Amino acid sequence: MIDLSEFKTVGFIGLGAMGRPMLAHLANKLPRESHIWIFDVLEQAVDELCADYPDKVSKAMSARDVADKVDTVITMVPEGSHVRSVYLDPKNGVCSTDISNKLLIDCSTIDTATSLAVKNHIAENFPTASFYDSPVSGGVVGAIKGTIAIFLGCSESDPNLERLTKLMGLMGKQIIPCGGPSLGLAAKLSNNYLSGVIAIACSEAFDMGMRSGLDPRTLARVYAAGTAQNTICDKFCPVPGVYSEAPSTGGYKQGFKVQLMRKDFGLAVDMANRVGAKNVLGDVGLQTYDGAAKDPRCKDLDSRVVYRYLGGQENWQSKHES
Repeated sequence: MIDLSEFKTVGFIGLGAMGRPMLAHLANKLPRESHIWIFDVLEQAVDELCADYPDKVSKAMSARDVADKVDTVITMVPEGSHVRSVYLDPKNGVCSTDISNKLLIDCSTIDTATSLAVKNHIAENFPTASFYDSPVSGGVVGAIKGTIAIFLGCSESDPNLERLTKLMGLMGKQIIPCGGPSLGLAAKLSNNYLSGVIAIACSEAFDMGMRSGLDPRTLARVYAAGTAQNTICDKFCPVPGVYSEAPSTGGYKQGFKVQLMRKDFGLAVDMANRVGAKNVLGDVGLQTYDGAAKDPRCKDLDSRVVYRYLGGQENWQSKHES
């Protein structure tokens, strides 16, 4: 039986929109005697978290510095190039120091080839270290609430599964082993492809219904009651004002940035092409997110801003409440 007291020293690298609340859960839930060392290229984020948890969290000067100080390293960075740099930089990377016997967990959503390259490098140079892809799903809201799903690139018979589940369970609600190295990422890219397609479909469906005279709140009830029910409509509704906690209601300001959806959708389309899957919605979906990511009205906002990009009505309340 794994006890949380085993995690005496933990490192966290990458304190962006997802990483920051994930780190906060660790700081709040790990035992008092545990200590966390953190690093991010944005020093302000590091300093703020150290100030928030002065007795629990300390500042490291590089990814290598984190790895030197801890037994378990968690990384959460935006792209494959960042993962390569964090782990493989010859001067300041995690692998530039001795990481023998350490547990390394990468929560980034990147291409499977990069993840396998990092894993193979670690296996060849530090055979007693353990590296796992562990991407997450549920958005910033889920990260804040601690309800994200976590997809582990390991089998159910993996000797580290119990340790991984115990630690990752502090940050998420569902921990799902997906079968082996890089398969957590394959699952995540498949998930984000589906989520991205649903967001476009939801935006189009709401728009056509609203243009026909329907209140979007009524449409949301209809979708929830029928075969169209889905999480995007329920909790991430692209129409502002339908669901109070959806990013759209707050001006699309908090959530999964449209540029990141464009990145993940592109990675998913690339994966589909590589494995020979036929995706009839892939190219048009990628074109849609590519356009939205470049649109100044949508850039840096939650990916469900695709509703705005497609011409959806945002000030519908004035019509239905007049």
